[in-house]
Amino acid sequence: MAPYIFMERNGIHIIDLQKTQAKLEEAAQALKQIAKSGRKVLFVATKKQAKDIIVEKVTTIDMPYVTERWPGGMLTNFPTIRKAVKKMSTIDKMAVDGTFDHMSKREKLQINRQRAKLEKNLGSIADMGRLPAALFVVDIMKEHIAVSEARRLNIPVFGIVDTNSDPELVDFPIPANDDAANSIAIILDVLVDAIKVGSNERMLDKEKENDEQENQQTKKSKRPSKDRNRSVVEDDVESKKSSKKLTKKVKNIEEEEK
Repeated sequence: MAPYIFMERNGIHIIDLQKTQAKLEEAAQALKQIAKSGRKVLFVATKKQAKDIIVEKVTTIDMPYVTERWPGGMLTNFPTIRKAVKKMSTIDKMAVDGTFDHMSKREKLQINRQRAKLEKNLGSIADMGRLPAALFVVDIMKEHIAVSEARRLNIPVFGIVDTNSDPELVDFPIPANDDAANSIAIILDVLVDAIKVGSNERMLDKEKENDEQENQQTKKSKRPSKDRNRSVVEDDVESKKSSKKLTKKVKNIEEEEK
């Protein structure tokens, strides 16, 4: 962390805020491009100071997040995690199709408890159908398992890096105090806004592309085809031939009458 330390006072290291700003802008630009490509960013923060902030900010951009215990193998054993998520859907169907009506109270209670546990741990990633394009971590020391799994799969890691952390462990380190709620909130505001901008640009690009396709189709429908032009010319030639034949017949009839 030496490059990001401004000074030391009374045994406390003070982070250089100018470098924090530079790194934050770099991370925001990268996340904007990821959002513009339509891919997902998984936010991870299981520490008390960050949980509520993550839920509040990230739900506005429709991104997955983990605020409870990190399930080991969430990334490296993703198919198994998806099976657990599908199990929630199966339980929900059982409640609707009448399967619960044929169960005892004890069985229902056990299944409902299982559903609640799955919802608590995995409910926030229910819509994540594939591995995320990037990982954002509030405390890379506390979430070292998540960081390790992401690095093993070559998934870019964005992280708030405090003075007791190694910035080399993440691809986009943001030097800041990862214990202060205000610090976490400010950083998340910048990153969430960048993701919103990227998502909006993606929507605008799609609308523009659709408009261009519609215009091209309209031009094609209005433009006469070669076959149509050819048939018009052929009809015109045939018409002239018929007219000449008719004129010749009329002249022959007139000569015979004379």
